[in-house]
Amino acid sequence: MTDTTPDRRPAPGAADRDRAPDAPNPPDRTDSPGPDTVGVRHGMFGVRGSGDTTGFGGLVRPKEMPGGTPPPYEDDDDEVIRALTAALHQRGGPSFQEAVEKVVVHCGQLTLHVEREHLPAVAVTLRDAPDLRFEMSLGASGVHYPDAAGRELHVVYPLQSITHNRRVMLETSAPDADPHIPTLTRVYPTTDWHERETYDFFGVIFDGHPSLTRIEMPDDWEGHPQRKDYPLGGIPVQYKGATIPPPDQRRAYS
Repeated sequence: MTDTTPDRRPAPGAADRDRAPDAPNPPDRTDSPGPDTVGVRHGMFGVRGSGDTTGFGGLVRPKEMPGGTPPPYEDDDDEVIRALTAALHQRGGPSFQEAVEKVVVHCGQLTLHVEREHLPAVAVTLRDAPDLRFEMSLGASGVHYPDAAGRELHVVYPLQSITHNRRVMLETSAPDADPHIPTLTRVYPTTDWHERETYDFFGVIFDGHPSLTRIEMPDDWEGHPQRKDYPLGGIPVQYKGATIPPPDQRRAYS
């Protein structure tokens, strides 16, 4: 069977012809394309401290996330990387290599893993550079990887360019011991409530946020209920004469 998939790789010298005269060369990414292991899952759902009623209590599997993607990328992702590299250089820093930890292209989605201290600089560059123009932030979402030592808390910002009809994801991380990430409310004011929700559910502290208070849970609530180390609870449920205990009280199957 003949493979008819078109070759998306640029022709030799095409990148040099398309690059602005004053733009530096794109960074030489050396990220390994292998998966990034963030922990090990035990059982079907990875629940700890409660009964496992799935029958898969002995299941052990690694938790893997996509690793860094080496260039060239697909579609216009190379153009985004070149434009961001040039714009950061023109702003006088940080450089792309200093600000971006790795580039991941997974399922057609471009994600830039950004060092947290450089997150505002990268965001404002993506917003203001004429060749980028990511004018809209679509929110902020928290993720908790309790086994990823030093990188337990992640925040993801999807950005949309209305001008160029593109989308890029910004992802940054912080350790449990220092859960501070600079706010993007001064770059994208619409992230105000999204960052409050991420603080409420995951405990990420957004430095510089104008009103970092709980938005879903009561003000006196203890803990952050969407973290994976938050205790699983429930209430008894009566079903056709039988009482089903809450998940944290059910027996485990060996």
